[in-house]
Amino acid sequence: MSASAAARALFLAALLAAACGAAWAAGGELKPWSGGATPPLALRDLQGKEHKLADYRGKVVVLNFWATWCEPCREEMPSMQRLQDKLAGKPFAILAVDFGEGVPRINEFLKKVPVRFTVLLDRDTSTATAWKVKVLPTTLVLDPQQRIRYSVTGDLEWDSQSVEDTIKKLLSPG
Repeated sequence: MSASAAARALFLAALLAAACGAAWAAGGELKPWSGGATPPLALRDLQGKEHKLADYRGKVVVLNFWATWCEPCREEMPSMQRLQDKLAGKPFAILAVDFGEGVPRINEFLKKVPVRFTVLLDRDTSTATAWKVKVLPTTLVLDPQQRIRYSVTGDLEWDSQSVEDTIKKLLSPG
């Protein structure tokens, strides 16, 4: 990474940290999406395996942008795991995209907050930029055809009945 790219990434991280605190104070709400088409996604997981959004066609995908230093991000992760557990066996996946951090730091965090969903690495934050992420956490819910249907800025109780009902509607359209 060049010095200017590193400086830009640090600046973006500082802005997101400030926005992160504001989002936490406000709390998030699942809102219908009106922000346009779904950008591409191709990132590596903690083991180095590449994941493409196309790999998840036919599934409802919760795409969460987060960082270990973001308090509301850390707060909502257990509820995401509980939602995944509730929907076990259904065509459903959670992809947690870490914002610009390294594997050792993420693994250290996951020792304290163990989750079993897929964690992806956005090392240079270009994916967050492509998805127009301005605040952490930002989460998008995609339907089985990979259209963004809902978004939430800030943390959310992912295993609440209203969120579960919304996801289940996407799982069985009609």
